[in-house]
Amino acid sequence: MNPKRRRHVYLLDFACYKPNPKCMCTKDMFLECLKSTGRFQDESLDFQRKILDKSGLGQRTHMPEALLEIPPNICLAEAAKETESVMVGAIDEVLRKTKVKAEEIGIIVTNCSLLNTTPSLSSMVVNHYRLKDDILSYNLSGMGCSAGLVAIDLAKRLLQVHPNSYALVISTENINGGSYTGNNRSMLLSNCLFRMGGAAVLLSNLNSDSNRSKYYLKHIVRTHKGSQDYCYNSVMQKEDDDNITGVALSKDIMSSAGQALKANISTLGIYVLPRMEQLKFLLNLIARKSFKKMVIKCYTPDFKLAFEHFCIHTGGKAVQDEMQKTLELSDWHMEPSRMSLYRYGNTSSSSVWYELAYCEAKGRIKKGNRIWQIAFGSGFKCNSAVWCALRTIDPKHEKNLWTNEINEFPTDTEN
Repeated sequence: MNPKRRRHVYLLDFACYKPNPKCMCTKDMFLECLKSTGRFQDESLDFQRKILDKSGLGQRTHMPEALLEIPPNICLAEAAKETESVMVGAIDEVLRKTKVKAEEIGIIVTNCSLLNTTPSLSSMVVNHYRLKDDILSYNLSGMGCSAGLVAIDLAKRLLQVHPNSYALVISTENINGGSYTGNNRSMLLSNCLFRMGGAAVLLSNLNSDSNRSKYYLKHIVRTHKGSQDYCYNSVMQKEDDDNITGVALSKDIMSSAGQALKANISTLGIYVLPRMEQLKFLLNLIARKSFKKMVIKCYTPDFKLAFEHFCIHTGGKAVQDEMQKTLELSDWHMEPSRMSLYRYGNTSSSSVWYELAYCEAKGRIKKGNRIWQIAFGSGFKCNSAVWCALRTIDPKHEKNLWTNEINEFPTDTEN
């Protein structure tokens, strides 16, 4: 297709799922549920307590009801029930906000790493909403926390070849299915960080939607470091020595993230950075390759010149700290990510939408603003999406899951 004839991809609106208050889970409640299983050694419980204290999570994150039972009810039926409630809750909200009817949707893409049912999650949505027979339906699994942006990329590519279409993207993770009840420390980390959540995003390629959409998609940049074994193995679902399945995070995960980030921003920078920043980066690269015996620090471009807002995946406090340091971001720039982690925990692939919703609720999004969503995922992947605001978002007229409590934030996440 001729690039000049490529269709714009508009984001009409999106909705993040806010679980029922009875799903709210304090740190003590969470630890009590873990203890009630009778499967964790005292050392493992103590380790998870310490991780929680340093995690950046607050006292009002959410867990599925089945995992708050004493003991927790971990099973496929409850896992499917959890994901259906999250997806339907988010989809109902985005359809209400856009006034688009379910039967008008022509493309649907779902993503969830740890729950891969038969029929698929996309079929679950088709069945629930009685969608049309010729709908293009796709389900992504096993792609980690950056799968939400992979799903956006897939929907974008489909919208380029299917005119006059709506595409619905649903991003979530399954907490019940990802629960680990063994004592391998590398697998206990995910218990402490991941929480219940999801998002539904409605995209369009109709020119008539340009006036009512919030954003349009400028760029998607995907980086995959899976050809390197240490990156590939840095996040791995497997069985421990007792044949208990869990997701292991290796000691190489931060290094893998660093390598993926470096490659991703090197490509992204070509599209978004001012010419002077590109020149500085290029000269630094040439100098480091030409004078290998000299210690020349790698130059990180100033991405604050390219973006007004940063939605950095809520992987955990350590990831946030490293991203802030690497990209030289202010506390204000990091606020959406830190507050989303504190209030809702790591909601995996949907976390970048919780952060954008935070920016909207704060009244930060102005017409013409550029937003960078960036997420890391198993494989190992680093993916970026760049959006441009088509209008100023007035929080007085735009309600989302932050609206009724936004005045409480920012808050001290060390508490």
